[in-house]
Amino acid sequence: MKQQDIGIDLGTTSIIIATEKQGVVYSQPSIGAVDTRTGSIVAVGDKALRMVGRVPSYIELIRPLRDGVIQDHRMTHELIVRFINEVCRSRIRRPRVAVCVPAAITGIEADAVVEAVMSAGARQVYLVDEPVAAALGAGLDIRQPRGCMVIDIGGGSTDIAVISMGGRVRAASVPVAGNAFDNCIAQCVQEKYGLAIGPATAEQLKKQVASCSDSDFEGIMEVRGHSWQTNLPARQIVYTRDLYEPVRELVARIASAARGVLESTPPELAADVSQTGVLLTGGGSMLRGLPGYLAGILHVNVAIAPDPLNCVARGTAASLSLGAQLTAGFRDATPKVWHPIL
Repeated sequence: MKQQDIGIDLGTTSIIIATEKQGVVYSQPSIGAVDTRTGSIVAVGDKALRMVGRVPSYIELIRPLRDGVIQDHRMTHELIVRFINEVCRSRIRRPRVAVCVPAAITGIEADAVVEAVMSAGARQVYLVDEPVAAALGAGLDIRQPRGCMVIDIGGGSTDIAVISMGGRVRAASVPVAGNAFDNCIAQCVQEKYGLAIGPATAEQLKKQVASCSDSDFEGIMEVRGHSWQTNLPARQIVYTRDLYEPVRELVARIASAARGVLESTPPELAADVSQTGVLLTGGGSMLRGLPGYLAGILHVNVAIAPDPLNCVARGTAASLSLGAQLTAGFRDATPKVWHPIL
């Protein structure tokens, strides 16, 4: 069987692997569990995620990427190696691997990613900017001399870019995304009702109840958590109106950054964006009311891309066949000399 080249979305919340022909072939949460007594990694991905809030004191749960930045190099390396080996089991034909890296990644962090991918058996490694990958995954032809604007709202950061002729013309990144929404919702419930809820419950509230638009929608959900008053388990009904203000404050930060990018865009490209609109990608883009709110701030049409969760991974895989036509945001990071670390 022919070994396929793969693209990897190295996200704060999930690591998603895709091929150009098959689309997404593997997806796992970017989290690992470490036994602090021995320093050994005991679980990664889904197995580690199921441990959240349920582990003894000697098990530490680590999310190695936070707010678009690599915080734990060892765990990042372990996740990349394990997940690539799950997809690419053959050692005879080594794949080319494109990795979409966080926008705020440093040179040292990029080197660590490349080292991990090479350790997993890659033949060549390419690094792709997140907005470029998102645009490709959404089906936009960014090679033309025509401006398009993409806002990718992931788990740790929101990346905004105006793209033309295969590269970024204007771009910005803000550390406000899905995880920030979850945290602000959990804090809101705690302050309003004296109830501590876990991250999974906060995420459910975001998906089912939260809204950033002042509309007729009124969601309702019963949540369970730990009462600060009684120190016992408790339940509470939460409404959309309870979460409106804190969610709106975070969305306003994304809107402000997007407006700054659009205001600094050259006139001809801004005119293109005015005609084609803005495309939203990433899991955070599915927040209820977000397209309408941003459209009101930016004065252009705003739409959510098809399959927004997997746009970046699919675009990263597609970049391997378009690399020569991408003027920026795509580079060959393969080491000239590679010595595996034993």
